[in-house]
Amino acid sequence: MHFTYGLAALAGLAQAWPATSKHSLAPRSTSFFDSETGFTFSETKAAATLSSSIIYRIAQPSNVQYGQPYDVVIQVVAPNSLGWVGLAWGGSMVRNPLTVAYPNGQRPTVSSRWATGHYTPGQYSGATYTPLSTGNRSNGTHWQYTVKCTGCTTWSNNFGGITWVDPNGGKRFGFAASASRVSNPSSTSATIPVHDVYNYISHSFSGGANQDFDALLARNGVSSTAEAGNTSKKL
Repeated sequence: MHFTYGLAALAGLAQAWPATSKHSLAPRSTSFFDSETGFTFSETKAAATLSSSIIYRIAQPSNVQYGQPYDVVIQVVAPNSLGWVGLAWGGSMVRNPLTVAYPNGQRPTVSSRWATGHYTPGQYSGATYTPLSTGNRSNGTHWQYTVKCTGCTTWSNNFGGITWVDPNGGKRFGFAASASRVSNPSSTSATIPVHDVYNYISHSFSGGANQDFDALLARNGVSSTAEAGNTSKKL
């Protein structure tokens, strides 16, 4: 996979995701029940412009302990003014799973990415995204995707160990977005234009625990086991 960027674009992309400096942000998540999918999500809103926000929602099994791998369901609602949105699970651009998505008609595309430095993130095989049969759409004001992710909550870190996302606590995420559109939105390896917005959110997982997580996945046409070899999927 190859990406082409000019020097100016590369310089801009170096700032496309938050850095690793520490910030004290209190988790501001609320609980949201989605009647369409049946999942209860923890929800955090991230300001994209002065008048619009990206809504990030995460659902996880209720019986997971810290230090265990677990799947999550991610639901993101973005205003039509945005050409792509991204979430950095480790809080910065570098060396953690990046969930990147962009509108593609009625069915958004979700792509698994990873960056080893402050330049264009490549595709990442360590996280797999499987679309639910519901919760994916576009209308006159917003576009939305709902996917199961395997591999978003644990990864090999830069120190030879494993990073775990605590399913019962709070987590600082990085997010980024751009009003510019990708040139080939049906491709999971599309070049991402330079961001317009980047910042942090502090997300609390406590409101997104689901006792019937596997049953809800099945209700929405998804197995609780990751599909082997599926690194990212177009919805």
